[in-house]
Parts: sequence; structure tokens; C-alpha cells
Amino acid sequence: MPSAEAAWRCAAKGSSSMPRNTARPTQVNQYLGRKNASCIEDARELSTLPPVPHSISIVYSWFHRLRSLTTPLLVRRLGARALVAGYLPRNSDRRPAGLALRISSENSRVERSLPVQFERRMNWSTTRNNYEYLDILDRAWSASGLARPVGGVVCDVGCASFWYAATLAAFFRPRELVGVEVEGHRLFQDGRARIDYAAGYTAHTANSRFVVADYVSCELPADVITAWFPFITPTAILAWRLPLSLLEPERLFARVYHNLCPGGLFVMVNHGEVEAHRAAELCVATGFRCVARCAEPGVLSGERPSPAVLTCWTRA
Repeated sequence: MPSAEAAWRCAAKGSSSMPRNTARPTQVNQYLGRKNASCIEDARELSTLPPVPHSISIVYSWFHRLRSLTTPLLVRRLGARALVAGYLPRNSDRRPAGLALRISSENSRVERSLPVQFERRMNWSTTRNNYEYLDILDRAWSASGLARPVGGVVCDVGCASFWYAATLAAFFRPRELVGVEVEGHRLFQDGRARIDYAAGYTAHTANSRFVVADYVSCELPADVITAWFPFITPTAILAWRLPLSLLEPERLFARVYHNLCPGGLFVMVNHGEVEAHRAAELCVATGFRCVARCAEPGVLSGERPSPAVLTCWTRA
């Protein structure tokens, strides 16, 4: 597990490029504990460690990978009657009443066009986030008038634990759904890794799989490639305590361009206008052509410090 001391300089609290919809990533609390996660705000300007080359093998050791495999066996041996990793019992006491009411009304709108009920299998937080992602897609397609690509191969870049696999499956109805994550063996406080939770999400999503790999070296042709809040600037990647060697947006977009099938669609979501503008510059330089753009914040995205900006691209 990472130490409490910051190994790399991290972003200041409230940066618009931080992932998800919180002032600092909630996932950091899960990895380090709430007390240690607060070190992000006061991280040192320079590293206190001697300079060494960063690599995934250093950050995520074979011990972590072995532990991610043995933990589910220990849970079963202890007789814990848990659901598949990733689908945990909902806790109604933690539902904010106002937010629950807004989500309920918004879900009704989404469900009229897409028959989904995430709450039947997912906990409250994951349910809410899936409805938000589905709402972002639904609003963008409604505003752009684009035909929704269905029935093809969909590949998601940087999918974390692939908790939104059900959203992509419901919206694109793919014949194959692939999630690629370079940090698939990152551990949570409960001893499970992302790959463990991904097994739960993909088990309940038809024709889906989770791949632990660096996407920039993957050969994965797809009709639709999605990237939710990809790392474009150093601020975001440092906030997640990741080595800067993983920040290669030019190579990332070049690989997306290479893997996108003729006539395919690249769907990208960014944090706010500044990050979206930088991402657009990179896409144009790679050879993409923008065919749709939507920055209208929905009800479920109201708590984001910066509105999610969705853009769709094709090969020029």
C-alpha cells in the first residue's frame, strides 16, 4: 500500500481537473484511509524520495496481485455471505433525501428510453454514478442528433473497476464490451483489488471482460472507444498518486486513432471547458474530427465542480 507521506507532488484541493465529482478523489480515502488521504492537500512540493524510474511493477508488486487473489478465498472460508465483489448491499440510511428525490425523477426520464434498473444489483453510490453516466450519454445524443451506434465492439479506456460496464452495455448494446485499466491490481481497504470488483460487474454484464494493461500498447480494434475523464494534465495524475511516466496523452490518442475501426466513434468526457479544450487540441493534432459536443449539466451532475463535457470524434 502507498505510504502516508506523499511520494509525488499532488494537486491542490478543488482543482477542476480532479477525477469524478468531489473536491478530492473519494477513491483515495478507500486506498489510504481518510486520515492519510488528507496528506494530498498538504503534499510537499518536491519528492522526499530519491529519484528512481517509475514503473507499474514498482507501484503494484506481485504481493499485491497475490493478495487480491487470496482475499476472496479467505472471505468464503470465514463463511461471509457476501454478494459477488462489486455488488454490495445498499444502505438506505446513507441516501441523502434531497439527492434521492432528484435522482428518482431523473431516472424516470432515462428509463423511458433505456430500460435499466441499476439499483437492483448495485449499492447506492454505484447506482447513482451509473445513472449519472447514462444521463450524460443520453443528453449528448439527444442534443447532437447522432445515430446511436449499437451492436458493435465497445472498448473503454481507463475503466478503473469497470463499475459502469452496465451503463455502456445499456446504451450501446454491444456484441462485445471491453474495459482496459492499467491499475487493475490497485487495492482497496477491504483487501480486494480493482480486478476483483471488475469480476463482479462484468459477471452481470453480457459479453463483457476486464483487461489489465496499458492501453497505449494494446491492439484492440473497436467500433466505439470511450474515455471517461482521461488524464490530460499532470494535476489529475498526481492527485491519484501515479507516476508521471503514465501521463502520455499524445500516445493515448494515437492508440485510440489506431484502434478505432473505419466509421467508428471515439467518445470522450472531460472535466470542464479548460480540460476539454486541451483534449480537443490533442485530438485534432492526432487526426480526429469532432462531430458532436455537449456540455449541458444534468441534474445528476450538479455536484461536480466543473461540468462534464462530452465530445464525439471520428477519424478524419
